[in-house]
Amino acid sequence: MGVSTGASPRAPRGRARALRIGAGLALLLLAGALGLGWWMAGRAPEPHYLTEPVTRGEVARSIHATGTVNPVLTVIVGSYVSGVIQSQSCDFNTRVRKGQSCARIDPRPYQTVVDENLAQLAVARAQLDKDRAALDYARINERRQASLIGRGVVSQDVVDVARNALAQARAQLALDQAAVREREAALEAARVNLGYTNIVSPVDGTVVSRNVTIGQTVAASFQTPTLFLIATDLTRMQVDTNVSESDIGNVHDGDPARFTVEAWPGKSFEARVMQVRQAPQSVQNVITYDVVLDVDNAGLLLKPGMTATVGIVTARRQNVLRVPDQALRFEPGALAAPKASGGGAGPGERARAGSRVWVLRDGKPVAVPLRVGLDDDTYAEVLGGAIRQGDAVIVGEQSGDATKGARAAAPLRLGM
Repeated sequence: MGVSTGASPRAPRGRARALRIGAGLALLLLAGALGLGWWMAGRAPEPHYLTEPVTRGEVARSIHATGTVNPVLTVIVGSYVSGVIQSQSCDFNTRVRKGQSCARIDPRPYQTVVDENLAQLAVARAQLDKDRAALDYARINERRQASLIGRGVVSQDVVDVARNALAQARAQLALDQAAVREREAALEAARVNLGYTNIVSPVDGTVVSRNVTIGQTVAASFQTPTLFLIATDLTRMQVDTNVSESDIGNVHDGDPARFTVEAWPGKSFEARVMQVRQAPQSVQNVITYDVVLDVDNAGLLLKPGMTATVGIVTARRQNVLRVPDQALRFEPGALAAPKASGGGAGPGERARAGSRVWVLRDGKPVAVPLRVGLDDDTYAEVLGGAIRQGDAVIVGEQSGDATKGARAAAPLRLGM
């Protein structure tokens, strides 16, 4: 019996078939992986929406300006006469009453003038008395001569001389009376100048500036020098603001305002428009108008000269339905949601042409047309539209990468 020395012919064929099947499965798996990768790469990432609720509240439109805090009335106290400051009784922050002496100019030169005019008045009055006596004599003499001419004792010439003397005596008396009045006026002027050497406060208030010291010479020859500045009442202040000509048409007396100063960060002060002044101010061809705000400063927190950043409320709506301005500016990116017709008006045309917002409903953005009114650059008043309080309006979107399970690094895009 013979012995077999080779392998079975079926074994190589089985191994080859197994290899072919394995290679086919590997190709199928590779093709599936490539297809899945291609599909995942081409799929757009799901956006993440940022929303804010529709609320009820205040919508207030305001204009902004800068100004300076000033006392309501500041009185300039000067000097009518020249001289050397002899004494001083008022300083910075001194509380003064009307008529209170603040400084005194050396009165001796002016007292000398008063004494001189007193002497001249006495001379004029003495001359008046002398000429009054002369008038009495001239009157008696004229009567005597008139009686003698009828008896032929005196000539007509003697009578005429007596009458002329009487007329001259009367004229001299009138001249003396005028001279007396002139000397009285000069004396009164000298006394007034003497009184001006005492510098007094014309009002009740607080001294905010002092410009003289004892021993200083005050010269009032060409213009009145300023010695003190007195603020009448620092518990009432005003803010003088510069409002541009483009905004001045919306400002009216009585409008509420609010302002801040650097001395009190985080604190705002209430004010009210007291006056819109008609005088324009031109600085480098920029026209502004002075709007005066009335401020209660009972706590004396505000000081004269502080710089104020002011917001004047020109229109206000209370307890109205409102949407954020970002929602009005938002337009979605590559969204499949249909767009509503009639939208797309700019901010300046919203109240007239309407606008729209995108509301997130069941996870999908839905466009809702709106008619809006007052806009304060933060919120817009809703006048009409299929929207209610609590609706989530979209204000921005952020792309997400679903394959990584996290938000993509793309920046936040808010509505423009």
